[in-house]
Amino acid sequence: MKNLLYFISFFTLGIALTSCDSFLDKEPLSQIIDESADTASVYTGADAETGIAAVYSGMKTSQSELFFLDHYVNGDAQSDNSYAGADNPDNFQIDDYKISSTNRNISRDWKYFYGLIGTCNGVIERTPKAVGLDAGRRDEIIGEASFMRGFLYFGMVQLWGGVPIVTKPVPEITSDNFAEVYSILYPDSKTQEEVYTQIINDLTTAVNQAPTAYGPTKMRGTKAAAHAILAKVYATRQPADWNKVNEHADAVIASGFSLLPSYEQLWDGMHENSAESIFELDCIGGATGSNWGSSMFVGKDWKKFNTPTHDLVDLFDAEQDMVRKNSSILFQKITSWTDVNWDISNYPFCYKMRNTNGTQNQILLRLADILLLKAEALTELGQLDAVSGAQYYVNLVRSRAKLAPTTATTADALRTAIAKERRLELAFEGHRWYDLKRTGKAIETMTALGYTLNENKLLFPIPQGERDKNINLKQNPGY
Repeated sequence: MKNLLYFISFFTLGIALTSCDSFLDKEPLSQIIDESADTASVYTGADAETGIAAVYSGMKTSQSELFFLDHYVNGDAQSDNSYAGADNPDNFQIDDYKISSTNRNISRDWKYFYGLIGTCNGVIERTPKAVGLDAGRRDEIIGEASFMRGFLYFGMVQLWGGVPIVTKPVPEITSDNFAEVYSILYPDSKTQEEVYTQIINDLTTAVNQAPTAYGPTKMRGTKAAAHAILAKVYATRQPADWNKVNEHADAVIASGFSLLPSYEQLWDGMHENSAESIFELDCIGGATGSNWGSSMFVGKDWKKFNTPTHDLVDLFDAEQDMVRKNSSILFQKITSWTDVNWDISNYPFCYKMRNTNGTQNQILLRLADILLLKAEALTELGQLDAVSGAQYYVNLVRSRAKLAPTTATTADALRTAIAKERRLELAFEGHRWYDLKRTGKAIETMTALGYTLNENKLLFPIPQGERDKNINLKQNPGY
């Protein structure tokens, strides 16, 4: 047992043992092993810095499929914003709500989430005792890792609902901690409320300890980023806490962010790490950190993912929103493939990720999202006016798109207007499906477009491969 390779995390991570009791014969499915999780070795300040850097870099390297591709398929192809596109049967399942528990995209995303969570766990567990680390920087690193863990669990709870919560790296197995290690490797599922409690705890730690300043790029978990996710958490967890949404949105706004003057500047590649960006993956091209995902969505060489829907294009046109339409959708003549939804002589691509040389940054959080969340909160709190209430924040976003102020003045009208504004402002950024779910509009919206959808299809299935390895995992209803 003493020669155990240590894990980043539990059942998504593999183990290698020189000898092993029967309970470990049925090892967890995935085989991601990182010896840096060796909890018995001396942990230094340099190790802590390397650990938090590995969390960020993992989003662009070992777990990049999650953030460069699946994040957008899950958030937009499940919604009324886009069809699956391309030729991937697993994506077609997601698009049509006919998902199998053996869907490969869902299985890989589960592993990617837990792989990164495992790296966070090692940093959070070991940094407090790191040798040679300044106390101030120690707290910042713990805050950054806590932000990332909360961010990742928030992604998981939106996709799967209740999931296992593991917050410890796997230690060396001894006769004294056998039961503890078993519970980490083969945990049981937790309720959604328990997961939200963990998320809020992590993000609160980040608010208290994460750095205020970003450094050279926006690829850093800061206090403002934690406030932004907390605003989204309190808008998503039911019942929504609109006072909390408003409080955390205000904290983001007070942190000095501002909308870029032109909507197009968000995507033109010349204004990255801008004043509007709250959390952004810095992509430099080359072998490490290259944004290969941009070539998944635009280009004539092969059929791309996330084909914009007629419904979305029609909405842009109905609202005369040409500024955001032209930045979000590119129409081109195609000769390489056919499509059941579109005439290939005028075929649409989602266009926000357009620089296919790998250097385009990935914006995961930005101010306009938070301004519109604040408008939602103010609507629910009865503050509707155009001076400092919900209308004011909607109009801030609309004015950049060269649109007239909203005509919505009642709470019901503002709810509809804000939902529409979020859809047009944030199209193809991976938000729409979660907006539909949290506002209770997913089934109504998608069935009106001809899809067959019920409550059981609002969550992904727990991957069957994980359940085969861990009998403590409960399948979501309907699968």
